[in-house]
Amino acid sequence: MSAHPTYRHVDGERIPGTTRHAFIRNGSDYYLTDLIVYADGLIDCWGLVGLAEFEEKLRSGWVATTLEQGARASVHHVAAWKFDEPQSWVTPDMLLGEVRDTIDELNGRPDSTGRCLAAIDTYLADPTDERQWQLLDAYLAIPEHLRHYALGDMDNKDWPLQVLAVGVGGRMPRGDEAVTEKMYAAALAYFARQRELRTEHETRTEAFGPVEPSAPAVSLAHRVFPKGWPDDPGLLALRNEYPCPIQVRGIEYPDVDRAYLALSTGDETGHRAVLMAESNYAAKRMAETAPRRPGWEQARLAVMAQLMRAKYAQHPALAELLLSTRDAKILYSSADSAYWGEAGPRGRNWAGRLLELIRGELAADAAGIGAT
Repeated sequence: MSAHPTYRHVDGERIPGTTRHAFIRNGSDYYLTDLIVYADGLIDCWGLVGLAEFEEKLRSGWVATTLEQGARASVHHVAAWKFDEPQSWVTPDMLLGEVRDTIDELNGRPDSTGRCLAAIDTYLADPTDERQWQLLDAYLAIPEHLRHYALGDMDNKDWPLQVLAVGVGGRMPRGDEAVTEKMYAAALAYFARQRELRTEHETRTEAFGPVEPSAPAVSLAHRVFPKGWPDDPGLLALRNEYPCPIQVRGIEYPDVDRAYLALSTGDETGHRAVLMAESNYAAKRMAETAPRRPGWEQARLAVMAQLMRAKYAQHPALAELLLSTRDAKILYSSADSAYWGEAGPRGRNWAGRLLELIRGELAADAAGIGAT
């Protein structure tokens, strides 16, 4: 199954969704298309329908899970063919179960597999007959073709789960094999080992470090100070327009922002005009009209990184300020650049990401494990 995220807008609200391939049967012809499942429970199968109507379309064959020998099929504007010995791996019930699971996932709820895994823990904590029946119901609620993936174990597949769910003397849902005491003991041992591995995973110290930062995110908002920067701007001193001179190739620039703008043009007159502009705002307007340096789009990220490194190498107090953010995600807002800033859906936040990189380099140097 190939899937990718999508969405639709309703009354200004963005409704997330996801797609999966499916055949629509219109008349005697089949059309391979995207079935789109949305978080609000609507499904687009050549028209938005609710779950109950979607089930009707499945039962009627409009959304096809049975393919007829010799029938004509096509992908719009791509190709057409006829089925020769067609095989389908899903039934209407399986596909309906997939769709229900997808709606749960889009809403952040446990799907049928998640509910079954929770039922395993509940049963093992107190193995009563009632909880075993609940476990079996939860297992059977997983779409049949997805059950062997439930434990995420491609060696044992769902064998231990089936044994646990039916108990000694019961018959396995798949294969109808009778469960013996030895099989049941093996299943209990399997889940005990899985519990040990889970505890070990949760308590071990990850050699590569935590996935998520431990420090709260830092927002470096764009601010304008008509009367000049305050004596103590706090973390805003990490912004590129903060006035702290940096030396680059024998030239002194008033701040990182001005150096970046001046270096963006290879024209000597334009470079000097940007450097000497009365404000960063005026420098931006001049840089926009100056001829751009060849290859600037490809070089700009490295240039900015070099300039920011110079700032923190030449101003140790600011380096300490940057290190004080620990491992926080740094969100850098920009009034006019979606490339450097994080605001809006198109924001790339490259200035914030570079600050995080340089902070890591400073920490590595302080620990004696830097590259230099």
